Amino acid sequence: MNPLYKNQSLKLYNSLSGEKENFVPIHEGSIGMYVCGPTVYSNVHLGNVRTFMSFDMIFRYFKHLGYNIRYVRNITDAGHLTDDGTVENDRFVKQTRLEKLEPMEVVQKYTVYFHRVLDLFNFLPPSIEPTATGHIIEQIELAEKLIQDGFAYESNGSVYFDVLAYNEKGLNYGELSNRNIDELLQNTRDLDGQNEKRNPQDFALWKKASPAHIMRWNSPWSEGFPGWHLECTAMSTKYLGEQFDIHGGGMDLKFPHHECEIAQGKASTGKEPVKYWMHANMLTMNGQRMSKSTGNYILPMELINGENPFFEKAFSPNIVRFCFLQAHYRSILDISNDAMIASEKGFIRLMEAVSNLNNIIPQNKSSLDLPTWKKNCYDAMNDDFNTPILIANLFESVRFVNLLLDNKETISTEDLSDLKITLTTFLFDILGLKNETLSANNSGKLEGVVEMLIGMRREARANKNFALSDQIRDNLQELGIQLKDGKEGTTFSI
Repeated sequence: MNPLYKNQSLKLYNSLSGEKENFVPIHEGSIGMYVCGPTVYSNVHLGNVRTFMSFDMIFRYFKHLGYNIRYVRNITDAGHLTDDGTVENDRFVKQTRLEKLEPMEVVQKYTVYFHRVLDLFNFLPPSIEPTATGHIIEQIELAEKLIQDGFAYESNGSVYFDVLAYNEKGLNYGELSNRNIDELLQNTRDLDGQNEKRNPQDFALWKKASPAHIMRWNSPWSEGFPGWHLECTAMSTKYLGEQFDIHGGGMDLKFPHHECEIAQGKASTGKEPVKYWMHANMLTMNGQRMSKSTGNYILPMELINGENPFFEKAFSPNIVRFCFLQAHYRSILDISNDAMIASEKGFIRLMEAVSNLNNIIPQNKSSLDLPTWKKNCYDAMNDDFNTPILIANLFESVRFVNLLLDNKETISTEDLSDLKITLTTFLFDILGLKNETLSANNSGKLEGVVEMLIGMRREARANKNFALSDQIRDNLQELGIQLKDGKEGTTFSI
């Protein structure tokens, strides 16, 4: 039996060309995909979750189509000195001092948190999850080759990529972000370490560690640590080869990180390292950029447990995932209380339709045009993974189910089976949602019972029966229902 991809024509937007292109993998039937993973010095934020969710959906769809896909998503656990400046700007150094922990304690703490959050959102694990610290040798070897080939130089124990030498050899630093090298040189800020460089835009492949820098390794040039950009080039080429199909990440990584990766790849192999560059757009909240400094900021767990000032209630990871996927991965996604409430209602409608499929009695023939509906679902995904259009088509199946329940349309046994398989495949296997039919159907009843118990607890406290009040709270907590007392009364989250 032929895999599904044989009958599908998929287009994806390539950031390098700025156009949608027909997707043709380098090796037929196989895909290599690398996505820049988290820098584990703090809690993963919702914007990161949105990016990784987009590529989880893409990974799932490729698997559904029958491709043999190797998905590599790294962990950056060292050397995140983004501007080649002082050690004070190294995020790991900052966090170890703040929390009074060893660097690898910080790494372990936030790597565990990262995996926990992604598990809650039902992410599939990548095929390989390499760490930067586990590939120091490969990074040193890559830096040595770039020096040998005239694309890098050593200066005072550090190694820098020579951007002008790269361009003088007919290559184009700035091709991904459409930046002009002369303008980049003029707009460069003065940073510590610039006097070591030949050109202000040269970026670090290896940095000599200052006495204050805890994370350090031996190299031919100094005791130091790798440059952030070098890590991803070393890991992606090790596991996917000198040329691979897809490199993804957030829009904020396009420059300088991905630009530097292209330069390193081309300089070291003479080949275009990646065929398709894909970037997920940013996440905003209540129409504004999320920022700790402005207070317009929320962590994933705060959205899930309801302990935040922005949302009226807690929302399950399923609802959050459904909300995120209603926006195209290349579009800015704005979340708000109203958006989450609407997503919850829409999700419940879909889960009810899935459940009601079991109540439909098939007839001898079908009056619904299911082949066209099914084609529309695939066409949406084949058009640069357009999940909003896909979800609109899935809501069309809700209408089908209601018409069938009301005996206004008919469906054959074969078509009913195909409708069930198609709907559940797109919802659960490709979009990665979980089947919460039971909780969806009974959500109103559950809320009513909990509110009744909150009323009984309020009455017990008014009568100074604190033992009963505490018992109600503790019993609900054992069932996974958290009560939160506030100025305006008691709320709950599940």
